[in-house]
Amino acid sequence: MRDKTGNQLLSATGIEAGQTVMVVGAVGGVGRSAVFTAKARGATVIAGILKRQMDQAKTVGADQVVATDDDTAIANLPALDAVADAVGGRTAEKLIAKVKPGGVFASVLGAPQNAAKYPSVKVAPVFSKFDRETLQFMAEAVRDGKLVIPIGLKLPLSEAAEAHAAAEKGGIGKILLVV
Repeated sequence: MRDKTGNQLLSATGIEAGQTVMVVGAVGGVGRSAVFTAKARGATVIAGILKRQMDQAKTVGADQVVATDDDTAIANLPALDAVADAVGGRTAEKLIAKVKPGGVFASVLGAPQNAAKYPSVKVAPVFSKFDRETLQFMAEAVRDGKLVIPIGLKLPLSEAAEAHAAAEKGGIGKILLVV
């Protein structure tokens, strides 16, 4: 369940009330649940998204939205207490530079390739694991409408092959197979 992964990603940052975290990939399932968890902790949240995702980003509940494919926007970011990364690659390489000394860069995709240049930043790799309490917390948030993961396509389980083909094409969002 991606909701749980986003919660664990945010938890790896150690972010607390009053601190600022950037959630990269904030419109995806992992990112949305990381934003939700950060807000529940009282953090200030900056949603890191692509320019083309600006409209979607309005629904994630972040305090601010920044396009990660806009170098000027990245340059204008304040120093961050943490980054929760669900994107990786060049974006991660740019954003680790924005983390305060002593801050945390947590990622589900491993350390940015340039992480050695920032020895004062703790890099925390995140591997999703089963955690009953977290799963219950996130399931209740979904049930209560506090956390919404948009579904792009809903199909019966008998059409799993069609769902897989749609997922391979991309751009459809989350796919739900119903038993």
